[in-house]
Amino acid sequence: MSERRELTFRRTEGGVLEVHFSGAWTLSEGLPDAEPVTAALAASPPPSSLRLEGRGIERWDSALVSVVSQLADAARKRSVPVDLGALPSGVGRLVQLAAAVPERDSRKSSAPEGFLARLGRGALAVYDDAAAFVPFVGEAVVSFASLARGRARMRRSDLFVEIQDCGVSALGIVSLISLLVGLILAFVGAVQLQQFGAAIYVADLVGIAMTREMGAMMTGIIMAGRTGAAFAAQIGNMKVTEEIDALQTFGISPMEYLVLPRMLALFVMMPLLTLYADFVGMFGGGLVGVGMLGITPEQYVNHTMKAVSMTNFAIGILKGSVFGILVAVSGCLRGMQCGRDSAAVGRATTSAVVTSIVLIILTDAIFTVVCNVLGV
Repeated sequence: MSERRELTFRRTEGGVLEVHFSGAWTLSEGLPDAEPVTAALAASPPPSSLRLEGRGIERWDSALVSVVSQLADAARKRSVPVDLGALPSGVGRLVQLAAAVPERDSRKSSAPEGFLARLGRGALAVYDDAAAFVPFVGEAVVSFASLARGRARMRRSDLFVEIQDCGVSALGIVSLISLLVGLILAFVGAVQLQQFGAAIYVADLVGIAMTREMGAMMTGIIMAGRTGAAFAAQIGNMKVTEEIDALQTFGISPMEYLVLPRMLALFVMMPLLTLYADFVGMFGGGLVGVGMLGITPEQYVNHTMKAVSMTNFAIGILKGSVFGILVAVSGCLRGMQCGRDSAAVGRATTSAVVTSIVLIILTDAIFTVVCNVLGV
C-alpha cells in the first residue's frame, strides 16, 4: 500500500469545496502548504461549504490535525460551513476541541492597565471584601449565641487542640520577638536619654510602650502570620478537598464546626499572650538597662512599677483581645472564600495575613485616638 501523501481539492457544481487527504500524514513527512486551499476559500464568490475528505488516509498524527484546523479556521473567518464528517473520528474530535477553546490574545494581557482602571479595580475589591466581611461576622455572632445556649455543634477536643496551637505552641516565637522589641526600644531610648542624664527613664519608656502598644501589636502581627495563615490554609484545603461540602451535606454548619473553635481559641489565648509579651519585652529592656546603662535591677523594677499602671495593662490586654478576633475572622473568612484549586489556597493564605495586619494597624490607630480623647 502506498503511503505517498497527497492533498487535492476541487470545487463542485454546487459550490462545495472538497478537499481530499490521502497517504501518510505524519510530522516526519513535514507540514504541507495549504495556501492553495485557503486561496480557493478566499475566491469570489466564496464556496457554499468546505468538505474535508479523509478516507484515503493511511496514517496520521498531529500534522493532519494542524492542517485541518488551519483550513477550518480559514473557512470560519469567511462564514463558510465546514463538514468534518468524512475525516477520521479522532481528527474531528480534536479539531472541535481546539475550536472550543479560543486562542488567548497575548496583546491584550500584556497591555498596561491605566491608573484609573487599577484604582477602580482596587476600590471594587475593597467593597467586595467589606461586603463579604459583614455577613461572616454576623454568622460568627450567631454561632457564639448558639454556643452560649449549648446548641453549637462543636467538639471540645477541637477547641483544646486549637488552644494548644494558638497558645503553648506560639510561646517560642512570641518570646523571641517580644524580647528583641524590648531590647530595641531600650537601646534606642538609651541613646537619647543618656544625653540628658536620664537613662533611668528607659524603664518607663519600655514599660509603657510594651504594655500599651508594642506587646499587643507585635503579638497580633505574629499571630496573623502564624495562626491566621494556618486557619486560612486549613479551611481552604478543606474547601479544595470538598470536606466543607460534605459537612453541609450532613447538615453540620461549617461555621460552628470549623470556625467557632478557632475563633474562640484565639480570643482566649491572645490576652494571655499579650500579657506574656509585655513582661518578656520589659525583661529585654532590663537587660539593656542593667548591662549597658549601669542601672541596678532593683532600680529598673521600681521605676517600671511606678510608670506602668493597671490602666496601661488593661488597654494592652483589650487591644490583644480585639486583635485576636480580627486575626481569627480574617483567617477563617479567607479560608471559606478559597477557590477549588491548589493555587487558591496560597492566595487565601496571603490574603488572610495581609487583611489581618491591615485591620490590626487600623484598629490600633482607632484605639490610640479614643484613648487620647478619653485621657487614658
